[in-house]
Amino acid sequence: MGQQSNQNENLHKKLLKDLDQKLDQIRLGGGDRKIENQHNKGKLTARERLSYLLDDEDFLEIGALAADGMYPEVGGCPSAGVVVVIGKIGGRQCVVVANDATVKAGAWFPMTAKKNLRAQEIAIENKLPIVYLVDSAGVFLPMQDEIFPDKEHFGRQFRNNAILSSMGIVQIAAIMGSCVAGGAYLPIMSDEAMIVDKTGSIFLAGSYLVKAAVGEDIDNETLGGASTHCEISGVTDNKFPDDNSCLDAIKRIFDKIGEDPKAGYNRKTPKPPSKPGKEIYTLFPIDRVTPYDMMEIIERLVDNSKFDEYKRDYGKTLICGYGRIDGWSVGIVANQRKVVKAKKSHGAPEMQMGGVIYSDSADKAARFIMNCNQRKIPLVFLHDVNGFMVGSRAEHGGIIKDGAKMVNAVSNSVVPKFSIILGSSYGAGNYAMCGKAYDPRLIFAWPTSQIAVMSGNSAAKTLLQIKIAGMKTKGKEISEKEKEKLLKEIKTSYDEKLSPYYAASRLWVDGIIDPLDTRKAISIGIEAANHAPIEKSMNVGVIQT
Repeated sequence: MGQQSNQNENLHKKLLKDLDQKLDQIRLGGGDRKIENQHNKGKLTARERLSYLLDDEDFLEIGALAADGMYPEVGGCPSAGVVVVIGKIGGRQCVVVANDATVKAGAWFPMTAKKNLRAQEIAIENKLPIVYLVDSAGVFLPMQDEIFPDKEHFGRQFRNNAILSSMGIVQIAAIMGSCVAGGAYLPIMSDEAMIVDKTGSIFLAGSYLVKAAVGEDIDNETLGGASTHCEISGVTDNKFPDDNSCLDAIKRIFDKIGEDPKAGYNRKTPKPPSKPGKEIYTLFPIDRVTPYDMMEIIERLVDNSKFDEYKRDYGKTLICGYGRIDGWSVGIVANQRKVVKAKKSHGAPEMQMGGVIYSDSADKAARFIMNCNQRKIPLVFLHDVNGFMVGSRAEHGGIIKDGAKMVNAVSNSVVPKFSIILGSSYGAGNYAMCGKAYDPRLIFAWPTSQIAVMSGNSAAKTLLQIKIAGMKTKGKEISEKEKEKLLKEIKTSYDEKLSPYYAASRLWVDGIIDPLDTRKAISIGIEAANHAPIEKSMNVGVIQT
Protein backbone atom coordinates (compact mmCIF):
# COMPACT_ATOMS: atom_id res chain seq x y z
CA MET A 1 0.00 0.00 0.00
CA GLY A 2 1.48 3.33 -1.08
CA GLN A 3 1.76 6.52 0.90
CA GLN A 4 -1.18 8.08 -0.96
CA SER A 5 -3.36 5.04 -0.19
CA ASN A 6 -2.45 5.26 3.51
CA GLN A 7 -3.32 8.95 3.56
CA ASN A 8 -6.65 8.27 1.85
CA GLU A 9 -7.53 5.55 4.35
CA ASN A 10 -6.57 7.66 7.37
CA LEU A 11 -8.56 10.64 6.13
CA HIS A 12 -11.60 8.45 5.41
CA LYS A 13 -11.40 7.06 8.94
CA LYS A 14 -11.31 10.57 10.37
CA LEU A 15 -14.32 11.66 8.29
CA LEU A 16 -16.26 8.56 9.33
CA LYS A 17 -15.35 9.05 13.00
CA ASP A 18 -16.64 12.64 12.79
CA LEU A 19 -19.84 11.38 11.15
CA ASP A 20 -20.39 8.69 13.81
CA GLN A 21 -19.84 11.17 16.64
CA LYS A 22 -22.31 13.62 15.13
CA LEU A 23 -24.94 10.91 14.59
CA ASP A 24 -24.46 9.61 18.14
CA GLN A 25 -25.13 13.09 19.48
CA ILE A 26 -28.16 13.57 17.23
CA ARG A 27 -29.64 10.25 18.37
CA LEU A 28 -29.75 11.60 21.92
CA GLY A 29 -32.42 14.05 20.73
CA GLY A 30 -32.99 16.67 23.42
CA GLY A 31 -30.45 15.03 25.72
CA ASP A 32 -30.38 12.70 28.73
CA ARG A 33 -32.54 14.90 30.96
CA LYS A 34 -35.33 15.14 28.38
CA ILE A 35 -35.13 11.38 27.80
CA GLU A 36 -35.50 10.81 31.54
CA ASN A 37 -38.53 13.13 31.58
CA GLN A 38 -40.11 11.08 28.81
CA HIS A 39 -39.54 7.88 30.79
CA ASN A 40 -40.95 9.46 33.95
CA LYS A 41 -44.19 10.09 32.06
CA GLY A 42 -44.35 6.38 31.24
CA LYS A 43 -43.42 7.03 27.60
CA LEU A 44 -40.77 5.57 25.35
CA THR A 45 -38.60 7.88 23.26
CA ALA A 46 -39.10 8.06 19.49
CA ARG A 47 -36.10 5.81 18.83
CA GLU A 48 -37.16 3.34 21.54
CA ARG A 49 -40.58 3.12 19.92
CA LEU A 50 -38.99 2.41 16.56
CA SER A 51 -36.70 -0.22 18.04
CA TYR A 52 -39.70 -2.00 19.59
CA LEU A 53 -41.93 -1.69 16.51
CA LEU A 54 -39.55 -2.70 13.73
CA ASP A 55 -38.47 -6.27 13.03
CA ASP A 56 -34.77 -5.46 13.50
CA GLU A 57 -32.19 -2.70 13.39
CA ASP A 58 -31.56 -3.23 9.66
CA PHE A 59 -33.56 -0.18 8.62
CA LEU A 60 -32.60 2.87 6.58
CA GLU A 61 -32.89 6.24 8.30
CA ILE A 62 -33.91 9.23 6.21
CA GLY A 63 -32.82 12.75 7.13
CA ALA A 64 -30.95 11.98 10.36
CA LEU A 65 -28.93 15.17 9.80
CA ALA A 66 -31.93 17.36 8.95
CA ALA A 67 -31.69 20.80 10.60
CA ASP A 68 -28.08 20.11 11.67
CA GLY A 69 -26.55 23.45 12.65
CA MET A 70 -29.85 25.27 12.13
CA TYR A 71 -31.99 27.25 14.61
CA PRO A 72 -29.11 28.16 16.96
CA GLU A 73 -31.26 30.89 18.52
CA VAL A 74 -33.34 28.20 20.25
CA GLY A 75 -30.54 25.72 20.89
CA GLY A 76 -30.97 23.72 17.68
CA CYS A 77 -33.41 21.05 16.60
CA PRO A 78 -31.64 17.65 16.31
CA SER A 79 -32.90 15.59 13.38
CA ALA A 80 -35.61 18.26 12.93
CA GLY A 81 -37.41 16.77 15.94
CA VAL A 82 -38.70 13.76 14.01
CA VAL A 83 -37.24 10.35 13.16
CA VAL A 84 -38.03 8.85 9.74
CA VAL A 85 -37.05 5.35 8.64
CA ILE A 86 -37.73 2.78 5.95
CA GLY A 87 -37.98 -0.50 7.83
CA LYS A 88 -40.06 -3.65 8.21
CA ILE A 89 -42.96 -4.59 10.49
CA GLY A 90 -43.84 -8.27 10.35
CA GLY A 91 -41.74 -8.62 7.21
CA ARG A 92 -43.70 -5.83 5.47
CA GLN A 93 -41.63 -2.85 4.31
CA CYS A 94 -43.00 0.54 5.35
CA VAL A 95 -42.15 4.13 6.25
CA VAL A 96 -42.35 5.15 9.92
CA VAL A 97 -42.49 8.77 11.12
CA ALA A 98 -41.90 9.24 14.85
CA ASN A 99 -42.07 12.65 16.55
CA ASP A 100 -39.27 13.14 19.07
CA ALA A 101 -40.86 14.80 22.10
CA THR A 102 -37.43 15.24 23.72
CA VAL A 103 -36.70 17.94 21.11
CA LYS A 104 -38.73 21.07 21.91
CA ALA A 105 -41.70 18.85 22.89
CA GLY A 106 -41.82 17.57 19.31
CA ALA A 107 -42.71 21.04 17.99
CA TRP A 108 -42.80 21.57 14.24
CA PHE A 109 -39.99 23.67 12.80
CA PRO A 110 -39.73 24.47 9.07
CA MET A 111 -37.37 21.53 8.55
CA THR A 112 -39.74 19.26 10.49
CA ALA A 113 -42.43 19.94 7.93
CA LYS A 114 -39.99 19.39 5.06
CA LYS A 115 -38.86 16.09 6.53
CA ASN A 116 -42.42 14.85 7.13
CA LEU A 117 -43.28 15.70 3.53
CA ARG A 118 -40.20 13.79 2.37
CA ALA A 119 -41.40 10.74 4.31
CA GLN A 120 -44.81 10.95 2.66
CA GLU A 121 -43.18 11.44 -0.75
CA ILE A 122 -41.26 8.19 -0.27
CA ALA A 123 -44.47 6.39 0.71
CA ILE A 124 -46.35 7.79 -2.31
CA GLU A 125 -43.61 7.06 -4.86
CA ASN A 126 -43.06 3.52 -3.62
CA LYS A 127 -46.63 2.75 -2.50
CA LEU A 128 -45.38 1.83 0.97
CA PRO A 129 -47.60 1.75 4.08
CA ILE A 130 -46.79 4.61 6.43
CA VAL A 131 -47.02 4.70 10.23
CA TYR A 132 -47.16 7.93 12.24
CA LEU A 133 -46.11 7.81 15.91
CA VAL A 134 -47.51 11.16 17.02
CA ASP A 135 -46.08 13.06 19.98
CA SER A 136 -45.90 16.74 19.11
CA ALA A 137 -46.75 20.10 20.65
CA GLY A 138 -47.63 21.44 17.20
CA VAL A 139 -46.23 24.36 15.20
CA PHE A 140 -43.29 26.27 16.69
CA LEU A 141 -45.15 29.57 16.84
CA PRO A 142 -42.20 32.00 16.61
CA MET A 143 -41.54 30.58 13.12
CA GLN A 144 -45.15 30.04 12.04
CA ASP A 145 -44.71 32.19 8.91
CA GLU A 146 -42.12 29.68 7.65
CA ILE A 147 -44.29 26.65 8.45
CA PHE A 148 -47.93 27.45 7.89
CA PRO A 149 -49.20 28.99 4.65
CA ASP A 150 -47.12 27.96 1.63
CA LYS A 151 -47.52 24.99 -0.72
CA GLU A 152 -44.71 22.91 0.79
CA HIS A 153 -45.50 23.86 4.39
CA PHE A 154 -47.36 22.16 7.23
CA GLY A 155 -50.76 21.90 5.52
CA ARG A 156 -49.37 19.91 2.61
CA GLN A 157 -49.09 16.92 4.92
CA PHE A 158 -52.87 16.64 5.31
CA ARG A 159 -53.31 16.98 1.56
CA ASN A 160 -50.87 14.07 1.26
CA ASN A 161 -52.91 12.09 3.81
CA ALA A 162 -55.84 12.36 1.42
CA ILE A 163 -53.73 11.48 -1.64
CA LEU A 164 -52.23 8.44 0.09
CA SER A 165 -55.69 7.27 1.08
CA SER A 166 -57.03 7.67 -2.46
CA MET A 167 -54.10 5.60 -3.75
CA GLY A 168 -54.96 2.74 -1.40
CA ILE A 169 -51.77 3.18 0.61
CA VAL A 170 -52.20 2.07 4.22
CA GLN A 171 -51.76 4.78 6.89
CA ILE A 172 -51.76 3.92 10.60
CA ALA A 173 -51.46 6.55 13.33
CA ALA A 174 -50.73 6.14 17.03
CA ILE A 175 -51.28 9.15 19.30
CA MET A 176 -48.61 8.59 21.95
CA GLY A 177 -48.40 12.11 23.36
CA SER A 178 -49.71 15.53 22.39
CA CYS A 179 -51.50 16.00 19.08
CA VAL A 180 -52.84 19.53 18.79
CA ALA A 181 -54.37 22.10 16.45
CA GLY A 182 -54.02 21.39 12.73
CA GLY A 183 -51.81 18.42 13.54
CA ALA A 184 -54.89 16.66 14.90
CA TYR A 185 -56.05 16.04 11.33
CA LEU A 186 -53.08 13.79 10.53
CA PRO A 187 -54.06 10.74 12.61
CA ILE A 188 -57.75 11.16 11.89
CA MET A 189 -57.11 11.24 8.13
CA SER A 190 -55.26 7.93 8.51
CA ASP A 191 -56.97 4.55 8.10
CA GLU A 192 -56.81 3.80 11.81
CA ALA A 193 -56.08 6.05 14.77
CA MET A 194 -55.14 4.55 18.12
CA ILE A 195 -54.27 6.36 21.33
CA VAL A 196 -52.33 5.65 24.53
CA ASP A 197 -54.39 6.20 27.67
CA LYS A 198 -53.37 9.04 30.00
CA THR A 199 -50.37 10.12 27.86
CA GLY A 200 -52.01 10.61 24.47
CA SER A 201 -54.31 13.56 23.79
CA ILE A 202 -55.80 15.11 20.68
CA PHE A 203 -57.71 18.36 20.23
CA LEU A 204 -57.90 21.37 17.94
CA ALA A 205 -57.34 23.69 20.92
CA GLY A 206 -55.90 22.92 24.35
CA SER A 207 -57.45 23.88 27.66
CA TYR A 208 -55.68 27.27 27.87
CA LEU A 209 -56.87 28.32 24.42
CA VAL A 210 -60.39 27.01 25.12
CA LYS A 211 -60.49 29.16 28.27
CA ALA A 212 -59.31 32.21 26.36
CA ALA A 213 -61.60 31.63 23.36
CA VAL A 214 -64.90 30.49 24.89
CA GLY A 215 -64.40 30.90 28.64
CA GLU A 216 -64.72 27.19 29.40
CA ASP A 217 -62.72 25.65 32.25
CA ILE A 218 -61.65 22.11 31.35
CA ASP A 219 -58.55 19.97 31.72
CA ASN A 220 -56.74 18.46 28.72
CA GLU A 221 -57.54 14.85 29.63
CA THR A 222 -61.30 15.51 29.75
CA LEU A 223 -61.06 17.70 26.66
CA GLY A 224 -59.18 15.29 24.43
CA GLY A 225 -57.84 12.23 26.24
CA ALA A 226 -58.15 8.58 25.27
CA SER A 227 -61.43 7.92 27.12
CA THR A 228 -63.06 11.02 25.62
CA HIS A 229 -62.21 10.11 22.06
CA CYS A 230 -62.71 6.34 22.26
CA GLU A 231 -65.93 6.42 24.32
CA ILE A 232 -67.63 9.75 23.53
CA SER A 233 -66.48 11.40 20.30
CA GLY A 234 -65.41 8.30 18.36
CA VAL A 235 -62.49 10.29 16.96
CA THR A 236 -59.99 7.54 17.84
CA ASP A 237 -60.55 3.84 17.29
CA ASN A 238 -58.97 2.09 20.28
CA LYS A 239 -57.05 3.02 23.42
CA PHE A 240 -54.13 1.16 24.97
CA PRO A 241 -52.63 1.28 28.48
CA ASP A 242 -49.04 1.97 27.40
CA ASP A 243 -46.71 2.50 24.45
CA ASN A 244 -45.75 -1.16 24.08
CA SER A 245 -49.32 -2.43 23.84
CA CYS A 246 -50.15 0.28 21.31
CA LEU A 247 -47.14 -0.69 19.18
CA ASP A 248 -48.14 -4.35 19.48
CA ALA A 249 -51.50 -3.43 17.97
CA ILE A 250 -49.74 -1.89 14.97
CA LYS A 251 -47.78 -5.11 14.53
CA ARG A 252 -51.06 -7.08 14.49
CA ILE A 253 -52.47 -4.78 11.82
CA PHE A 254 -49.41 -5.32 9.62
CA ASP A 255 -49.69 -9.06 10.16
CA LYS A 256 -53.01 -9.02 8.28
CA ILE A 257 -52.37 -6.58 5.41
CA GLY A 258 -52.81 -8.14 1.96
CA GLU A 259 -50.11 -8.18 -0.72
CA ASP A 260 -50.05 -5.67 -3.59
CA PRO A 261 -48.71 -6.26 -7.11
CA LYS A 262 -44.94 -5.81 -7.50
CA ALA A 263 -43.04 -3.94 -10.19
CA GLY A 264 -41.04 -7.08 -10.92
CA TYR A 265 -37.46 -5.79 -10.84
CA ASN A 266 -35.00 -8.61 -11.40
CA ARG A 267 -33.29 -10.04 -8.34
CA LYS A 268 -31.09 -13.06 -7.82
CA THR A 269 -29.30 -14.42 -4.75
CA PRO A 270 -27.17 -11.56 -3.37
CA LYS A 271 -23.40 -11.95 -3.57
CA PRO A 272 -20.80 -9.67 -1.98
CA PRO A 273 -18.25 -7.96 -4.23
CA SER A 274 -15.25 -10.25 -4.83
CA LYS A 275 -13.01 -7.19 -4.39
CA PRO A 276 -13.15 -6.02 -0.74
CA GLY A 277 -15.36 -2.97 -0.19
CA LYS A 278 -12.97 -1.58 2.42
CA GLU A 279 -10.45 -0.95 -0.35
CA ILE A 280 -12.63 2.01 -1.34
CA TYR A 281 -11.02 3.88 1.57
CA THR A 282 -7.58 3.53 -0.01
CA LEU A 283 -8.67 3.99 -3.64
CA PHE A 284 -10.98 6.99 -3.34
CA PRO A 285 -9.01 10.24 -2.92
CA ILE A 286 -10.15 12.71 -0.30
CA ASP A 287 -9.27 15.78 -2.33
CA ARG A 288 -11.40 16.71 -5.32
CA VAL A 289 -8.56 17.03 -7.87
CA THR A 290 -6.63 13.73 -7.73
CA PRO A 291 -7.64 11.45 -10.64
CA TYR A 292 -8.66 7.83 -10.02
CA ASP A 293 -10.37 5.03 -11.91
CA MET A 294 -14.10 4.96 -11.09
CA MET A 295 -14.25 1.38 -12.37
CA GLU A 296 -12.25 0.36 -9.27
CA ILE A 297 -15.03 1.81 -7.09
CA ILE A 298 -17.83 0.18 -9.10
CA GLU A 299 -16.15 -3.22 -8.80
CA ARG A 300 -16.30 -2.85 -5.01
CA LEU A 301 -20.02 -2.03 -5.05
CA VAL A 302 -21.46 -4.65 -7.43
CA ASP A 303 -22.10 -8.33 -6.71
CA ASN A 304 -19.10 -10.57 -7.51
CA SER A 305 -17.41 -7.37 -8.78
CA LYS A 306 -18.96 -8.18 -12.17
CA PHE A 307 -19.95 -5.30 -14.42
CA ASP A 308 -20.97 -5.35 -18.10
CA GLU A 309 -19.93 -2.03 -19.58
CA TYR A 310 -22.01 -0.35 -22.28
CA LYS A 311 -20.15 1.36 -25.17
CA ARG A 312 -16.81 0.97 -23.35
CA ASP A 313 -14.82 2.69 -26.10
CA TYR A 314 -17.16 5.66 -26.63
CA GLY A 315 -17.90 8.63 -24.40
CA LYS A 316 -15.32 7.47 -21.90
CA THR A 317 -15.81 10.17 -19.24
CA LEU A 318 -19.09 8.52 -18.32
CA ILE A 319 -19.13 4.83 -17.41
CA CYS A 320 -22.42 3.10 -18.19
CA GLY A 321 -23.20 -0.55 -17.65
CA TYR A 322 -25.10 -3.34 -15.96
CA GLY A 323 -24.45 -5.15 -12.70
CA ARG A 324 -26.17 -6.33 -9.54
CA ILE A 325 -26.30 -4.73 -6.12
CA ASP A 326 -27.37 -7.09 -3.32
CA GLY A 327 -28.91 -9.29 -6.01
CA TRP A 328 -30.90 -6.50 -7.71
CA SER A 329 -30.24 -5.84 -11.40
CA VAL A 330 -29.13 -2.22 -11.88
CA GLY A 331 -27.93 0.10 -14.60
CA ILE A 332 -25.08 2.30 -13.41
CA VAL A 333 -24.13 5.74 -14.74
CA ALA A 334 -20.87 6.96 -13.17
CA ASN A 335 -18.40 9.75 -13.80
CA GLN A 336 -14.94 8.52 -14.81
CA ARG A 337 -12.35 10.60 -12.96
CA LYS A 338 -9.18 9.62 -14.76
CA VAL A 339 -7.95 11.30 -17.95
CA VAL A 340 -9.10 9.21 -20.90
CA LYS A 341 -7.95 8.90 -24.49
CA ALA A 342 -10.74 9.05 -27.03
CA LYS A 343 -11.12 9.25 -30.79
CA LYS A 344 -12.22 12.66 -31.93
CA SER A 345 -16.01 12.86 -32.06
CA HIS A 346 -18.61 15.56 -31.51
CA GLY A 347 -15.74 18.05 -31.50
CA ALA A 348 -14.22 16.41 -28.40
CA PRO A 349 -10.42 16.44 -27.95
CA GLU A 350 -8.34 13.27 -28.08
CA MET A 351 -7.46 13.57 -24.37
CA GLN A 352 -10.51 14.15 -22.18
CA MET A 353 -10.47 15.36 -18.57
CA GLY A 354 -11.93 13.10 -15.92
CA GLY A 355 -15.08 14.23 -14.14
CA VAL A 356 -16.25 16.27 -17.14
CA ILE A 357 -19.23 15.37 -19.32
CA TYR A 358 -18.45 15.71 -23.04
CA SER A 359 -20.92 15.50 -25.93
CA ASP A 360 -20.12 11.87 -26.69
CA SER A 361 -20.51 10.93 -22.99
CA ALA A 362 -23.90 12.66 -22.74
CA ASP A 363 -25.04 11.02 -25.97
CA LYS A 364 -24.05 7.58 -24.66
CA ALA A 365 -25.69 8.08 -21.27
CA ALA A 366 -28.99 9.23 -22.80
CA ARG A 367 -29.19 6.08 -24.92
CA PHE A 368 -28.21 3.89 -21.96
CA ILE A 369 -30.91 5.42 -19.74
CA MET A 370 -33.49 4.72 -22.44
CA ASN A 371 -32.29 1.10 -22.67
CA CYS A 372 -32.68 0.63 -18.91
CA ASN A 373 -36.23 1.95 -19.15
CA GLN A 374 -36.96 -0.43 -22.01
CA ARG A 375 -35.69 -3.36 -19.91
CA LYS A 376 -37.23 -2.25 -16.60
CA ILE A 377 -33.87 -1.94 -14.84
CA PRO A 378 -33.46 0.58 -11.95
CA LEU A 379 -30.78 3.24 -12.44
CA VAL A 380 -27.96 4.13 -10.07
CA PHE A 381 -26.02 7.39 -10.58
CA LEU A 382 -22.57 7.71 -8.98
CA HIS A 383 -21.64 11.40 -8.87
CA ASP A 384 -18.14 12.79 -9.09
CA VAL A 385 -18.70 15.44 -11.72
CA ASN A 386 -17.26 18.90 -12.35
CA GLY A 387 -19.87 19.71 -15.00
CA PHE A 388 -20.14 19.79 -18.79
CA MET A 389 -17.20 20.66 -21.03
CA VAL A 390 -16.96 24.32 -22.02
CA GLY A 391 -15.04 26.23 -24.70
CA SER A 392 -15.37 26.81 -28.44
CA ARG A 393 -14.62 23.23 -29.44
CA ALA A 394 -17.30 21.88 -27.11
CA GLU A 395 -19.84 24.51 -28.16
CA HIS A 396 -19.22 23.89 -31.85
CA GLY A 397 -19.56 20.17 -31.21
CA GLY A 398 -23.07 20.68 -29.84
CA ILE A 399 -22.50 20.15 -26.12
CA ILE A 400 -25.72 22.01 -25.28
CA LYS A 401 -27.98 19.75 -27.36
CA ASP A 402 -26.22 16.58 -26.25
CA GLY A 403 -26.35 17.67 -22.62
CA ALA A 404 -30.04 18.50 -23.06
CA LYS A 405 -30.59 15.01 -24.47
CA MET A 406 -29.14 13.44 -21.32
CA VAL A 407 -31.11 15.75 -19.01
CA ASN A 408 -34.27 14.90 -20.98
CA ALA A 409 -33.64 11.16 -20.59
CA VAL A 410 -33.03 11.52 -16.84
CA SER A 411 -36.14 13.67 -16.42
CA ASN A 412 -38.47 11.32 -18.29
CA SER A 413 -37.09 8.04 -16.98
CA VAL A 414 -39.87 5.95 -15.42
CA VAL A 415 -37.73 3.31 -13.71
CA PRO A 416 -36.64 4.17 -10.16
CA LYS A 417 -33.47 6.25 -9.91
CA PHE A 418 -30.98 6.35 -7.05
CA SER A 419 -28.18 8.87 -6.65
CA ILE A 420 -25.02 8.52 -4.58
CA ILE A 421 -22.75 11.56 -4.39
CA LEU A 422 -19.23 10.24 -3.89
CA GLY A 423 -17.22 13.39 -4.55
CA SER A 424 -18.03 16.50 -6.56
CA SER A 425 -21.50 17.26 -7.85
CA TYR A 426 -21.18 20.63 -9.51
CA GLY A 427 -23.40 22.75 -11.72
CA ALA A 428 -25.39 21.22 -14.55
CA GLY A 429 -23.45 18.01 -13.97
CA ASN A 430 -25.56 17.56 -10.82
CA TYR A 431 -28.70 17.84 -12.94
CA ALA A 432 -27.57 15.41 -15.64
CA MET A 433 -26.54 12.89 -12.99
CA CYS A 434 -30.00 12.93 -11.38
CA GLY A 435 -29.53 15.45 -8.60
CA LYS A 436 -32.30 16.17 -6.08
CA ALA A 437 -34.33 18.17 -8.62
CA TYR A 438 -34.71 15.08 -10.84
CA ASP A 439 -36.67 12.91 -8.41
CA PRO A 440 -34.27 10.18 -7.36
CA ARG A 441 -36.14 7.75 -5.11
CA LEU A 442 -33.25 8.11 -2.65
CA ILE A 443 -30.18 10.32 -2.70
CA PHE A 444 -27.27 9.83 -0.29
CA ALA A 445 -23.83 11.39 0.02
CA TRP A 446 -20.45 10.11 1.16
CA PRO A 447 -18.55 12.23 3.72
CA THR A 448 -16.20 13.18 0.86
CA SER A 449 -18.94 14.83 -1.22
CA GLN A 450 -19.41 18.44 -2.28
CA ILE A 451 -22.54 19.95 -3.86
CA ALA A 452 -22.47 23.40 -5.45
CA VAL A 453 -22.58 25.36 -8.69
CA MET A 454 -18.80 25.07 -8.89
CA SER A 455 -15.76 24.17 -6.78
CA GLY A 456 -14.68 26.36 -3.89
CA ASN A 457 -11.54 27.59 -5.64
CA SER A 458 -13.36 28.49 -8.87
CA ALA A 459 -16.24 30.16 -7.06
CA ALA A 460 -13.96 32.13 -4.72
CA LYS A 461 -11.88 33.47 -7.62
CA THR A 462 -15.01 34.41 -9.56
CA LEU A 463 -16.58 36.13 -6.57
CA LEU A 464 -13.31 37.94 -5.85
CA GLN A 465 -13.16 39.32 -9.40
CA ILE A 466 -16.75 40.54 -9.10
CA LYS A 467 -15.97 42.23 -5.78
CA ILE A 468 -12.79 43.87 -7.12
CA ALA A 469 -14.64 45.12 -10.20
CA GLY A 470 -17.33 46.60 -7.97
CA MET A 471 -14.73 48.39 -5.87
CA LYS A 472 -13.01 49.75 -8.97
CA THR A 473 -16.24 51.36 -10.18
CA LYS A 474 -16.24 53.23 -6.87
CA GLY A 475 -12.66 54.33 -7.44
CA LYS A 476 -11.15 51.96 -4.88
CA GLU A 477 -8.00 49.89 -5.44
CA ILE A 478 -6.84 47.05 -3.17
CA SER A 479 -3.37 45.62 -2.65
CA GLU A 480 -2.30 42.03 -3.39
CA LYS A 481 -2.22 41.33 0.34
CA GLU A 482 -5.80 42.58 0.71
CA LYS A 483 -6.81 40.45 -2.29
CA GLU A 484 -5.35 37.35 -0.64
CA LYS A 485 -7.18 38.07 2.60
CA LEU A 486 -10.45 38.70 0.78
CA LEU A 487 -10.03 35.51 -1.27
CA LYS A 488 -9.47 33.48 1.90
CA GLU A 489 -12.60 34.93 3.54
CA ILE A 490 -14.73 34.25 0.47
CA LYS A 491 -13.41 30.70 0.08
CA THR A 492 -13.98 29.87 3.77
CA SER A 493 -17.58 31.03 3.56
CA TYR A 494 -18.19 29.16 0.29
CA ASP A 495 -16.53 25.96 1.49
CA GLU A 496 -18.91 25.77 4.46
CA LYS A 497 -21.78 25.55 1.98
CA LEU A 498 -19.98 22.90 -0.08
CA SER A 499 -20.01 20.53 2.89
CA PRO A 500 -22.25 17.44 2.70
CA TYR A 501 -23.51 18.39 6.18
CA TYR A 502 -24.85 21.66 4.80
CA ALA A 503 -26.72 19.66 2.14
CA ALA A 504 -27.95 17.00 4.56
CA SER A 505 -29.20 19.56 7.07
CA ARG A 506 -31.44 21.03 4.35
CA LEU A 507 -32.53 17.62 3.01
CA TRP A 508 -30.87 18.18 -0.36
CA VAL A 509 -29.68 14.63 0.32
CA ASP A 510 -31.38 11.98 2.45
CA GLY A 511 -28.28 11.50 4.56
CA ILE A 512 -24.52 11.01 4.71
CA ILE A 513 -23.41 7.38 4.72
CA ASP A 514 -20.28 5.29 5.11
CA PRO A 515 -19.25 4.15 1.58
CA LEU A 516 -19.66 0.57 2.85
CA ASP A 517 -23.38 1.24 3.45
CA THR A 518 -23.96 2.21 -0.19
CA ARG A 519 -25.08 -1.27 -1.22
CA LYS A 520 -27.55 -1.45 1.69
CA ALA A 521 -29.10 1.96 0.87
CA ILE A 522 -29.57 1.07 -2.80
CA SER A 523 -30.92 -2.41 -2.03
CA ILE A 524 -33.50 -1.12 0.48
CA GLY A 525 -34.44 1.58 -2.03
CA ILE A 526 -35.04 -0.88 -4.86
CA GLU A 527 -37.00 -3.20 -2.57
CA ALA A 528 -39.21 -0.23 -1.72
CA ALA A 529 -39.57 0.76 -5.38
CA ASN A 530 -40.56 -2.79 -6.24
CA HIS A 531 -43.89 -2.17 -4.44
CA ALA A 532 -44.89 0.38 -7.12
CA PRO A 533 -45.45 -1.10 -10.60
CA ILE A 534 -44.49 1.17 -13.52
CA GLU A 535 -47.70 2.62 -14.93
CA LYS A 536 -46.46 4.17 -18.19
CA SER A 537 -43.70 3.82 -20.76
CA MET A 538 -40.87 6.30 -21.10
CA ASN A 539 -41.59 9.21 -23.44
CA VAL A 540 -38.77 11.68 -23.95
CA GLY A 541 -40.81 14.13 -26.00
CA VAL A 542 -38.80 16.32 -28.40
CA ILE A 543 -35.05 15.67 -28.58
CA GLN A 544 -32.73 17.70 -30.77
CA THR A 545 -30.35 15.36 -32.61
